[in-house]
Amino acid sequence: MVRSDFMRIDQTTSLVGADPLLTLDGAGPLRDQLARAVRTAVRDGRLPRGAALPPSRALAEGLGVSRWVVTEAYGELVAEGVLEARTGSATRVGQGGWTGPVTTQAGAGAPGPSPGSGAPRPSRPAEQPRPARLRYDLGPGVADLRHLPRQAWARATHDAVMLATPSDLLGADPRGTPRLRAVLAARLAASRAVVAEPDDVVVTHGSSDGVARVARTLVADGHRALLVEDPGWPVLRDVAQHARLAIVPVPVDADGVDTDALVRAAERSGARAALVTPAHQFPSGGVLAPARREALVRWARSVDGVVLEDDYDAEFRYDRRPVAALQGLAPDRVVLVGSLSKTLAPAFGIGWLVGPRRLVGDRTPGDARHGIGEGPLGGAGLDRFVPPPPVLHQLAFAALVADGSYDRHLRAARTRYRHRRTALLTALAAALPELPVSGVAAGLHAVLALPATADEGRVVRLAAQRQVHVVPAGRYHVVPDGRPPALVLGYGNLVDAVLPEAVARLADAIRAGTRGA
Repeated sequence: MVRSDFMRIDQTTSLVGADPLLTLDGAGPLRDQLARAVRTAVRDGRLPRGAALPPSRALAEGLGVSRWVVTEAYGELVAEGVLEARTGSATRVGQGGWTGPVTTQAGAGAPGPSPGSGAPRPSRPAEQPRPARLRYDLGPGVADLRHLPRQAWARATHDAVMLATPSDLLGADPRGTPRLRAVLAARLAASRAVVAEPDDVVVTHGSSDGVARVARTLVADGHRALLVEDPGWPVLRDVAQHARLAIVPVPVDADGVDTDALVRAAERSGARAALVTPAHQFPSGGVLAPARREALVRWARSVDGVVLEDDYDAEFRYDRRPVAALQGLAPDRVVLVGSLSKTLAPAFGIGWLVGPRRLVGDRTPGDARHGIGEGPLGGAGLDRFVPPPPVLHQLAFAALVADGSYDRHLRAARTRYRHRRTALLTALAAALPELPVSGVAAGLHAVLALPATADEGRVVRLAAQRQVHVVPAGRYHVVPDGRPPALVLGYGNLVDAVLPEAVARLADAIRAGTRGA
């Protein structure tokens, strides 16, 4: 038991004093006991909004537990939004107050108030709430940020600073540090069957930066159009359009992009470049069939074309090993685009391109008006005015890969996501047995078909009123007409304990948003 004499909110709240505040209930791991105690104190108002909690060392001493127990509990509550943490400041109760359901002693989320019995509503019903303010996050495209390998990254950053050479610190190579390019070439060869030397690799700020660089190079080489999957990730379409490439949509099905339709679209538009997701199509969830992989490569060679392979979540396949990268089938025609946004987080700001040297180019000192290199496919080369990510970040990631920490993180993440996907499908089958879910056992999302009479937009709004963030499939289509209604459900950023309640609330929203239900 820890006691408290409350100070002013702008001071650190003492949990050692006269009146009981936190009591560890003895059920389960100490970390879970402490997290439950803090949630309950916040829910009951005994820890008000903005109240500062003591440093982890002080609370650990007061409770008689290890500091690790406190830091882990604090980290879990920060991820849930119950607490807020800022560098150089105390950990405080979030300004949004209680943002999650009560957790039982067994560790499972207890059902919150039902939508019809006074469930929280957005403060301004006329507007759709920001997803970050909703209690249950079923939005796609976000990894589990609660389980980042923070300590491993901190060690890698320390090692990068201590071991960096004067040449490293100059940061002169616009393609990225030689050390990271060598590590990436070796790892991608082992994990994705990529065929590349370090000079075939360029370090970028992420997938969007990588596609932007290649798009500018294509335009400089005379390309005017880009074939894209429909549906597909809209950010990369926008990036290509910003580079002045016309977007030509190509339909997809359960076997990935329709290569027959792609060839016809290329003939109509004159396009000689295509952006595809062979390992796991977003958002439909299909995998490009072997015959179509070969057909895509034949097309690229026949028209002197280029294929951009977005490898956004290929590390996460749960029923078998991921398919090899398309790049290994045609290293002279395919540019692999990858990043850490799904395996770690977008904030790490590191991505990569792997492609033919005539496109990637060689470093050429001299006139800054030119890019990295010239060549038949490269045109003016990659934009020299866009510097690579900070050198120390690159060296830290190289160390994370080299000592095995990155692969250990991926193995743990695959196990976690596999279990979470199974739990999501089980909950959907129980609550909405009549609605099919599509997509292979991979990635961080699945597609839930809605009843034919459902209105996607209305379902999304009703779900938001029930504190559930979902995204309509229509957001990802280039041509929106004639498609059946569906939702793209992400499970990467969802807290496991609240998954059943999230699905129950979503099911209620779907029934309410379906005509004739």
